[in-house]
Amino acid sequence: MQKNKVMFFILTAWLFIFSMNVQAEGSGDPVGMLRSVANNMIAGLKAHQATLKTKPQIVYQLAYRYVVPNADLDAMSRSVLPPATWNNATAAQKAQFKKEFTATLIRTYASALTSYRDQTIEFYPPRGSYGNTVEVSSRISSPDTDPVNVSYRLIRQGGGWKLYDMSVEGVDMLESFRAQFSDIISQSNMTVLLQRLAGHNAR
Repeated sequence: MQKNKVMFFILTAWLFIFSMNVQAEGSGDPVGMLRSVANNMIAGLKAHQATLKTKPQIVYQLAYRYVVPNADLDAMSRSVLPPATWNNATAAQKAQFKKEFTATLIRTYASALTSYRDQTIEFYPPRGSYGNTVEVSSRISSPDTDPVNVSYRLIRQGGGWKLYDMSVEGVDMLESFRAQFSDIISQSNMTVLLQRLAGHNAR
């Protein structure tokens, strides 16, 4: 699968995890968390459906309200940087990176959301007993493309679950970001990475 096609499906999958009506059996079930977020997102999207493409900030606001609280952004932020880079960063740099990385995720998520074209998704129950992490597998179907297999990784936090990562046809989302950021870090430093992210998010 070509890189640009993979990235398209990553964005589409990111859309689906928070915009489809997922079947769940209880609040303690990881898929139940997805359903709760989905119901809130769907209500917000329907209320602003006519202006989603012309006013993407509406999607940003919905995502920050419903998606961000249900994702482990601290762990995600740490995982996409080389350990030495994260450990040597100042507290201010870590806070800024989390802010910019979150904004990058939301922007890509919003891009996928406004590009939705009648795709359907089927979720499968997680196999085995739940530990501290669990993967939820799914398949995305579209009228004009082959089905795409997507898996979501969630982490247990307290009595609930938070999204940590996802992979599309074996291509890991966090690994993709990790490779991009490592290239920048290897040629410059954390300050340059933060500047580039801030510049991208300001567009």
